[in-house]
Amino acid sequence: MSLVDVKDLTVEFGSLRAVDGLSFRLEQGGALALVGESGSGKSTVASALLGLHRGTGARVGGSVEVAGTDVEQASDEELRRLRGGKAAMVFQDPLSSLDPYYAIGDQIAEVYRVHARVSRRAARARAVEVLERVGIPDAPRRSRSRPHEFSGGMRQRALIAMALACEPALLIADEPTTALDVTVQAQILDLLHTLREETGMGLLLVTHDVGVAAESVDEVLVMRHGRAVEHGPVGTVLGTPGEPYTRELLAAVPRVDARRVTAGVAGEAGAAVVGPAGAVLESGVVAFESGGCVLESGAAALESAGSAREPGAVAFKSGGSVLESGEPAFESAESAREPGPVAHEPGGAALEPGAVVLEAIGLRREFGRGKKAFTAVDGVSLTIRRGETLGVVGESGSGKTTLGRMLVGLLEPTAGEIKPGGGVRPEVQMVFQDPVSSLNPRRSVGESIADPLRARGERDETRIRGRVTELLERVGLEGAHYDRYPHEFSGGQRQRVGIARALAADPRVIVCDEPVSALDVTTQAQVVALLGELQRELGLALVFVAHDLAVVRQVSDRVAVMRQGRIVESGPADEVYDNPQDPYTQQLLAAVPALDPEVAARRRATRRELAAA
Repeated sequence: MSLVDVKDLTVEFGSLRAVDGLSFRLEQGGALALVGESGSGKSTVASALLGLHRGTGARVGGSVEVAGTDVEQASDEELRRLRGGKAAMVFQDPLSSLDPYYAIGDQIAEVYRVHARVSRRAARARAVEVLERVGIPDAPRRSRSRPHEFSGGMRQRALIAMALACEPALLIADEPTTALDVTVQAQILDLLHTLREETGMGLLLVTHDVGVAAESVDEVLVMRHGRAVEHGPVGTVLGTPGEPYTRELLAAVPRVDARRVTAGVAGEAGAAVVGPAGAVLESGVVAFESGGCVLESGAAALESAGSAREPGAVAFKSGGSVLESGEPAFESAESAREPGPVAHEPGGAALEPGAVVLEAIGLRREFGRGKKAFTAVDGVSLTIRRGETLGVVGESGSGKTTLGRMLVGLLEPTAGEIKPGGGVRPEVQMVFQDPVSSLNPRRSVGESIADPLRARGERDETRIRGRVTELLERVGLEGAHYDRYPHEFSGGQRQRVGIARALAADPRVIVCDEPVSALDVTTQAQVVALLGELQRELGLALVFVAHDLAVVRQVSDRVAVMRQGRIVESGPADEVYDNPQDPYTQQLLAAVPALDPEVAARRRATRRELAAA
């Protein structure tokens, strides 16, 4: 009997069919990844396995059997025994999944007592045992800590410990590493792999990150619009995908080992081919037309400027925007990289391409006082030039976000100074990591975008609305969206709203703080392409703060690697990535997920050896 047996599953919310006739099996001890874009139905399927849609108004059809329990026919009592006992779930956001008022150990002990009917003392001992099992140091003491006292990676480990408390046969992990940096992500994935080996439990992994799937599972099921597009062994699906959508999904995945390709004339050696989501494809990689059909190997990815394209075929600029009919497919390498026309500051001074627009000298930022003082940024100096992207990478807690907030002026440095280029302070704006929390849910997106205009003294409401409409259209939304509210937009659309709001102040520098960390790969590529296009047209300087090293390489001219508040290595992006000098940089690059399962297995073995040494 299969551990999970899903037949013709449908889930409907009103008129929306989120899952449409899905069928799959998961055997005892197996590992399956559900992969797809946001809105493909992955999390809905995971919830259906535990009957979490019961009582919500959702209409569920088909059959779902988990660990011998018919989920749809089970009584409420049988479902309670299933949840946490036979099957457990690890959710995406551990902070919202844990009660902030209770100690971590108490929450794990409570789950164990519900299913095992043991004493409080025994439950507490079990909580400490599973915390030790998932690698929490000094577990007896840390079990008394509350969630806010744990880092993001430790909170995710605590959730996994809670799931393991009753030794379930199935672990469902819904985007368990989305908000984690690469080293912590590697630790969590290694932990899941080790637990599978030791306990023989099955794993259902829900993820939009194809690299995470390659690291963790035996089989992959690719979903789109609630349906299964492709299903098979992980090596086959990721290595030789049979469906156009799967190939398109893989094409949008940024590669940490691929150099940033500058645009050239189509057909030239080294010319970039840009996918439909704006992702640059490596030389020789299959390119896609807008309809999803694949060009034959060796066929020209984009026709020359004078030749006709097939009806419906779309060519893309290096920034990701669609070319008009008859427009050259690629500009020359020099003109494509040149950051727009010469800009002028309000004082009238010309700002040449490559001119310094912002300089930080010896920045230091401390939090707290006396013995409890903590130095988040310690002696950081950097230069930001017009039209370039400076990538800032490092683990969580390395000081990246604090540095970005000082550059914008949201935090005052404890020491050091920020000097404007040319003696004129440029407008510096920020695009935040979480567009949900950075947009007021009670105000329309148009009003939020208008705030910088009003702050600069604009009072003519007609002109304000016209400018906001222009900005919405500039970032790929509709002017009619002015009166809509944040909850009416997808994650990628909300991030576009955040970019429009930053542009409203006519900035010279935009600091992007993890702007694509929570987005699926195709939406991520679209947002990155939009930023690149805006940079090229407006001459913007970008500071791209992120823990995703592959994305940073894709967008950056220069890279600064931060650790414990200091820059440990910096330089041109290709030099830093291809020949890292600092051991910490080497460690970060070694932790990036590989799309090849065999490479992933070798890296995992290497990490185990280093951990045991």
